Amino acid sequence: MPMELFDRQKNAVGQGERTVLVNVEVTSNLQKSNGMNEFKQLALSSGLNIVQTIKVKRNSIKAQFFIGKGKVEELASIVSINEADLVIFSLQLSPTQERNLEKTLKCQVMDRTGLILDIFALRAKSFEGKLQVELAQLRHLSTRLIRGWTHLERQKGGIGLRGPGETQLETDKRLISKRIKYLSRRLEKVHKQHDLGRKSRRKKDLPMISLTGYTNAGKSTLFNQLTNSHVYADDKLFATLDSTIRRVSLPGAGEAVVVDTVGFIQDLPHELVAAFKSTLEETRQAKVLLHVVDASDSDNGDKIEQVEDIIEQIGAQEIPSIIVMNKIDEMSNFHPRVDKDYSGNTYRVWLSAHTGEGIDLLYQALSERLSGMMTYVGIKLDVQSAYIRSEIHKVGFIQKEKMNEFGQWLLEINVTRHYLKRLLGKQGVSLLWEQKSQQSQMA
Repeated sequence: MPMELFDRQKNAVGQGERTVLVNVEVTSNLQKSNGMNEFKQLALSSGLNIVQTIKVKRNSIKAQFFIGKGKVEELASIVSINEADLVIFSLQLSPTQERNLEKTLKCQVMDRTGLILDIFALRAKSFEGKLQVELAQLRHLSTRLIRGWTHLERQKGGIGLRGPGETQLETDKRLISKRIKYLSRRLEKVHKQHDLGRKSRRKKDLPMISLTGYTNAGKSTLFNQLTNSHVYADDKLFATLDSTIRRVSLPGAGEAVVVDTVGFIQDLPHELVAAFKSTLEETRQAKVLLHVVDASDSDNGDKIEQVEDIIEQIGAQEIPSIIVMNKIDEMSNFHPRVDKDYSGNTYRVWLSAHTGEGIDLLYQALSERLSGMMTYVGIKLDVQSAYIRSEIHKVGFIQKEKMNEFGQWLLEINVTRHYLKRLLGKQGVSLLWEQKSQQSQMA
């Protein structure tokens, strides 16, 4: 494929380009506005210089320009006055509409899908992430080649190329198709490696906890709190693209695996859903979903529904979940608490991942949800293994303990079966009894 075509797609939005945002609301169409505030945040996340924003309300979509000719003329004047390099529409444009608008406005035009793809290209750091983004970009570009190459639809010629030949457009379509197949094969190999990792974790009986939620809800900050890590977290949309997995010891629940994944957004482009199959697979394999919500966001009710729709799309709706109402530190006079359902189970925890307030309540809720993977046992620690008791205090949940006349510790603990297996493999640790209920058997 010609390098200029790849360069144009990979760097579709340059840093600091003078940009006009067009927020369109169409009352009679299934597409709906995503809100000017979120639209602006997306543009700012891509490093654009927003020179003006305009709102357009329409009853129907116009085939030629998406909006009416009068609004297009007004927009052309705005672009000229502001010397804008780029115009972005909040709703999805057809390839023909993009081409018509570019000819009239005399600048680059893209829609919200193209903007999100550009943000993903900026944020992807890992090898897999870059492959996923390029695949999504090329799938998107393959439907829009008519926009970029109508002026090059001419037959090739010259030595070795005489004969029927093919148009430049056909050549580019063929080369893009070839590149898509190549990237798909590379990603398939990465997916197989991930599958091996997931099988290994399942064999070890390690429960997986997946953080999910709307972008910029504070998932990475919560991940850092739970795992004592320092993954990148910022007040930006899609600050996290690459999945991060950490093995942790949770108070009252023992060992587990916590996964930080890409945030969702309304109308997430289907190209990205397909390309990020492996990342979303981590969510499907979880034992518990922590649905992180920005409690201070007045629109969080709609965003909760949008995330739940995507969770259903990827087939993870049956996984037990806990809603984590994050950022209570940004709310006045609000204290950590838990909300329980009619059965007495915690389904929502209010906390601040930034300050750490309420994290202990989340630990308790996770312990409840992971109880199916846990067991209640009595163990004995020999005198020379008494040091292990302090470790169990950190990673397990000691219900009762006492020392017998021989200086041995007798403990009743509630831990995951995986951790118990590891514990019993240590010298000087022996199992006294195991039961499902927590009725004491200590002598």
